Amino acid sequence: MDSSHLSRRGLLAAAGAAALTWVPAFRIPARADTLPGFPLPLYRQAYQNWSEEITIENALTCAPNTPAEVVSIANWAQQNGYRLRPKGMGHNWSPILVPNGADVSKVILVDTTQHLTSVSVGSSTVTAQTGITMDALLAKLETAGLGFAAIPAPGDITLGGVLAINAHGSAIPAQGESRLAGTSYGSLSNLIQSLTAVVWNGSAFTLKTFGRTDSAMKAFLAHLGRAFVTEVTLEVGVNQRLRCQSRYDIQVTDVFAAPSSAGSNSFASLLNGCGRMEVIWFPFTTVPWIKLWSLSPSKPVLSKQVDSPYNYTFANFINQQQSDYIKQIVNGDVSVTPSFENLEMAIVGSGLITTGTWDIWGWTKNTLLYVQPTTLRIVEAGYAVLTARSNIQRVVSEFYNRYVSRINAYRAQGQYPMNGPIEIRVTGLDQPPESGVSGAVTPQLSSVRPRPDHPEWDVCVWLDMGTIPGTPQCNAFYREMEQWIFSNYTGSYATVRPEWSKAWAVTTSGAWTDTTMLTSTIRTAVNAGQAAGDGFDAARTTLNGYDPYRVFSNTFLDTLLP
Repeated sequence: MDSSHLSRRGLLAAAGAAALTWVPAFRIPARADTLPGFPLPLYRQAYQNWSEEITIENALTCAPNTPAEVVSIANWAQQNGYRLRPKGMGHNWSPILVPNGADVSKVILVDTTQHLTSVSVGSSTVTAQTGITMDALLAKLETAGLGFAAIPAPGDITLGGVLAINAHGSAIPAQGESRLAGTSYGSLSNLIQSLTAVVWNGSAFTLKTFGRTDSAMKAFLAHLGRAFVTEVTLEVGVNQRLRCQSRYDIQVTDVFAAPSSAGSNSFASLLNGCGRMEVIWFPFTTVPWIKLWSLSPSKPVLSKQVDSPYNYTFANFINQQQSDYIKQIVNGDVSVTPSFENLEMAIVGSGLITTGTWDIWGWTKNTLLYVQPTTLRIVEAGYAVLTARSNIQRVVSEFYNRYVSRINAYRAQGQYPMNGPIEIRVTGLDQPPESGVSGAVTPQLSSVRPRPDHPEWDVCVWLDMGTIPGTPQCNAFYREMEQWIFSNYTGSYATVRPEWSKAWAVTTSGAWTDTTMLTSTIRTAVNAGQAAGDGFDAARTTLNGYDPYRVFSNTFLDTLLP
């Protein structure tokens, strides 16, 4: 592979970021006497999260073959004072699996991806074990003519990981669109009809299945890693054909214009026309990359049919010029940031043309999946803003203006904390009727749980901000934006919750370090507007009750969900 086609992760290693290596460094068998009586074979495995900011070099790991084996190791862990962390693909920014630098001497990672991957497809549901990847699950569903309305962009993530943090895509009904039976505009957690988890029954761990009407299900639907779910049944709908048109010809100021001056190229106007939209904007550039997905049963004449996912190949490889810029940035010369950002956007425009992917058409997974393991590993801070659909333009306009104001203020001081894009998507909320179960409960910890006191809030605007890990002043910038986001989207206008898989609770020391945010602000945000005894504290009580020995916890979750 020559230098003009380095993978992005390879580039970072070449640029001197030696810690940024996605493939685990080693796997060796553990000594047989390491843990006397442990029911399964053990080995030691290196682990890194998506941004590679969390690194565990020597973690005891096992790979159970069946849910029953998970029960056996849970009982061993409870009896011997160990903790178990269910591990999927590690495509996560947050320390939900394990915090960076944690003492893992009495922690065992449980790899679900090797054996807990069975799947069975029915006429309107799919039952799958939680170690299956979204790539494999979606391929199985497509073969059966089934699919989801919206999905996350990467496919190398496990179903268990997706549901633990109420992962989402980007979808609300377009003007005149009716929801297809078996689909939801909320997170994928809202599709759960039943699940099986490893729980404490008063004397031992055992498997227990919860239905969507069970009160305890509220806590398990988005459990943030505080439980071990082995299998789920999800509702699914008939697979749909989507057309994805990429736009890179609209001025960013038009996309994020104030509501009073918003025209046909505004974010809200474009969204109303298709219902499925993502805006990716690199700071210091004039036009964003806009993806517009629309329902299209028949292939449009000008569209390119795609029969497999990950069609934006230019997004996963870099040229020598990009390599040089990133090397300068990671070595401390951030002044090249504006040039780097404009190069990135130029590559998007030319890449869409040379690959013929500015207008593609195909089944849902083939048009929605585009993030691969070779994509540049940036860190992202993420927030969920719940509001009314009529307020979408106001939300994005205020965010854009604040973001630009702050990056320009930093620039005036010779600082460039942001060298990755902002990404904005919009979904519906986790509305129980969309689950396909009468009397369904809502996920208590979901970022998109509806607010009963604000029934007019029917959408969530997801605000993500990316940068290369370790960029000088990035944590200070993230903290400023986080404090502003929580203070701006309030009252009868909107409310904010974290996007659990991303960075949040930021101080200048880093993400997930703001004790006030972790112990008070988030709890208040999740509880707000819910019935007494049906919020954050209720979820914590349920999860603690089914795991009183905190076998399925870590030091970070001990603070967030004590």
